[in-house]
Amino acid sequence: MNNWDIALLKTTQLTESSSLESRFETFNALNHAQFFGPNSVDGNINDSTFGQVVGATAPCVVQVAMKLHF
Repeated sequence: MNNWDIALLKTTQLTESSSLESRFETFNALNHAQFFGPNSVDGNINDSTFGQVVGATAPCVVQVAMKLHF
């Protein structure tokens, strides 16, 4: 499995006792398809889709956050 998670972090000092933290994070940054888990392959021998991939995990997820430290 080839999965890249990337995070960028920047802390900005606002005053002597407070700072602002900014984060940018991506999960599965290269957006590779990942076919695993119990529901990804049809295992019912009576189905016409038996043995075929019928699901995958989530695609690339991005989140942005800010945190104030005081």
